[in-house]
Amino acid sequence: MKILHLDSNHPLLINQLRECGFENDEDYTSSKEEIMAKIHLYDGFIIRSRFKIDTAFLAKATNLQFIGRVGAGLENIDCEYAASKNIELIAAPEGNRNAVGEHSLAMLLSLFNKLNKADREVKNGKWLREDNRGIELDGKTIGLIGYGNMGKSFAKKLKGFEVRVLCYDLKPNVGDENCTQVSLQELQQNCDVLSLHTPQTELTKNMVGTKFINGFKKNFWLINTARGTSVVTTELVNALKSGKILGAGLDVLEYEKASFENLFQKGALSNDIELPEAFKYLINAENVLLSPHIAGWTIESKEKLAQTIVNKIKNKFY
Repeated sequence: MKILHLDSNHPLLINQLRECGFENDEDYTSSKEEIMAKIHLYDGFIIRSRFKIDTAFLAKATNLQFIGRVGAGLENIDCEYAASKNIELIAAPEGNRNAVGEHSLAMLLSLFNKLNKADREVKNGKWLREDNRGIELDGKTIGLIGYGNMGKSFAKKLKGFEVRVLCYDLKPNVGDENCTQVSLQELQQNCDVLSLHTPQTELTKNMVGTKFINGFKKNFWLINTARGTSVVTTELVNALKSGKILGAGLDVLEYEKASFENLFQKGALSNDIELPEAFKYLINAENVLLSPHIAGWTIESKEKLAQTIVNKIKNKFY
């Protein structure tokens, strides 16, 4: 089989596929149109998030048997059309679930202890102990929406704390020893922290808006390491201003490009480029922690993601 690699990944991916007899070509720079002109030559291709794999692209891939996505989600691929062409879709959520779980916990503990605020102040010569008095995780109820690979990983990380962990998921009977599955209403009635672990679907787009937020009984903290499209940023900002949301850790943003690879152009934070007002608020808010879609982006996960893709290709086609 002949495989085209469209994004650079851990070298083990190509090395192990070569050892199994697969022919590997690499093209990390050509335009989408240039790739489309030759994609019919390949039985499979492997991508992270370089560009959208739409119907027009797949229609050119007349010999394609599989697509390997070195990541968790498949929303950048026209999955329905791919299925109609009997193209196997291979993702690797197992590869970065531990990284996402650790990042979610890191964001939560940093927010609770005001670490980003305190660090910045000390570096600027301020020593404000009372202003940076934190709160403890013990005794809190953590609510998870989505209890697949990522949600389960976060719940496992929370096992060392004296917390109650609840989850809401469309699939029945997904709860385990680390988490109790409940209705959305019960989750909203009880949780002090909400953490999102959902894929991007029509149901999750704009899910966290004013009506949803006001459905929570308590004021709560929000962690989003899933997809930026799940949160309506302007309505999140309103909730932060009112105190309904006490703070937010956001690894993903509504404003991300479809490729996930770039948000800012050169000078984007200068006065020359107008940013959305809601985004300006997030950048300056002391109770908001931002990271550039890196929750699953660790040294270890790079290797594990690649290995997961290799194993799945070998199991299916070798």
